[in-house]
Amino acid sequence: MKLTKEFKQLEKSAVELTVTIAKKEVEEAYKNTLTAYTKNAQIPGFRKGHVPANVLERKYGDSIKADTIGTLIDQSFDEIFKEETDMRPLPYSQPTMDKAPELDMTKDLTYTVKYDVFPKVEIKNFSGITVKEPQVEITDADLNDELKAMQERNAMVIDKKDNTVAKDDIVTVDFFEVGEDGKEVAGTKRQDFVFTVGTGENLYKIDDEIVGMKKDETKEITKKFKKDYEDSDLAGKTVKLSVTVKAVKQRDLPALDDEFAQDCNEKYKTLQDMKDDIKRNMETAKNRRVREMKNNSLLEQLVEKNAFDIPASMLAAELDGRWRMMAQQFQTTPEQLEKMVTSSGQTKEAMLEQWTGDSEKMLKSRIIVDSLIRARNISVTPEEIEEQYKKIAEEGGMTVEEVKKHYEDPRAKEYIIDDTKENKLYDEIYKEVKVTKGDKVAFKDLFQNY
Repeated sequence: MKLTKEFKQLEKSAVELTVTIAKKEVEEAYKNTLTAYTKNAQIPGFRKGHVPANVLERKYGDSIKADTIGTLIDQSFDEIFKEETDMRPLPYSQPTMDKAPELDMTKDLTYTVKYDVFPKVEIKNFSGITVKEPQVEITDADLNDELKAMQERNAMVIDKKDNTVAKDDIVTVDFFEVGEDGKEVAGTKRQDFVFTVGTGENLYKIDDEIVGMKKDETKEITKKFKKDYEDSDLAGKTVKLSVTVKAVKQRDLPALDDEFAQDCNEKYKTLQDMKDDIKRNMETAKNRRVREMKNNSLLEQLVEKNAFDIPASMLAAELDGRWRMMAQQFQTTPEQLEKMVTSSGQTKEAMLEQWTGDSEKMLKSRIIVDSLIRARNISVTPEEIEEQYKKIAEEGGMTVEEVKKHYEDPRAKEYIIDDTKENKLYDEIYKEVKVTKGDKVAFKDLFQNY
């Protein structure tokens, strides 16, 4: 197809494409469209396929012209983007026209469209970047915390023999606020409320006050709340409560021995086997999290040093994806979620606005990684994927065959290939930037807000 094209860069990684198609191509396309109409048109008084062209043009003139223009645009798109791969529209950015072109067989056909393209980012200079690597040591205390958590998950809840409330007991209580007249304040009564003492998982935070109480005992408690208390209805107030303990239970923790280990997982023969496996899993989790923190620090600095705009359609698609994911988490539809949000006094628009900053940073990070992988021609070999399978199997306590089966699906296989490419990229970059020892971080703090 004989045509000329001109790309004009706009803001936020958008482009304006102007295409001029030669008059000869326009004439040929019109003839082909007219021929197609002639073959298929059914008009009373004429046999199918024998309707004169002038009759068709009088009856379907506008449609023939519109179909011709559509064909020319489609064909020109195919030809242009076969060569200009970097200028292709994003999948979620449909080209738009401010003004539809007019078909005139005596002239060339010119049309202009606007659309978003993948941002072009050139990252060549890594000077001044310093990545601090958190220093994390897994202690015996960390291992014991994990063992205790496993004990608690496998514990039985039993009635406490002495019926006296202590920290970590599970209690059932009735309570209500007491007014100045000594009577129950309407709307404040709760019955059979259950919580674990010491967790603070109760509105009035009466954990310390009920320690020492016994089953069936009633006690009046006076609580003075600070002005910045989390519940605005109680902030700055003094409240008198009547609390009755109805049940006191405790967790019966299983003994930490070989039998406990075997009950947790049949692959363990001894308690030491389980401890070794837990320690290995903690080490794997630590290394993965530390590397993730390093990568995030690196990307934050690269985003700061390499300013570029996110295409509007890309950001809109990301926010829409987050909204739909939130709907799935609430087991509802996006439309129903919007109604739920509105009924709570918020708006969908306000929530999307709150998400915009983080979404932009995440998209910029992904774009930088993708751009660097392409710029450095990073690829992976089948042998490297095999090594990745082995690593996953070792870290997850699985066989290589089990791992391969998990990644049989083409999308899953694509994920592991992309992940391996990214790891190779980061390995290269860490040889070019300064990596220093960061602050000491406790293992239990490593996953906070994660």
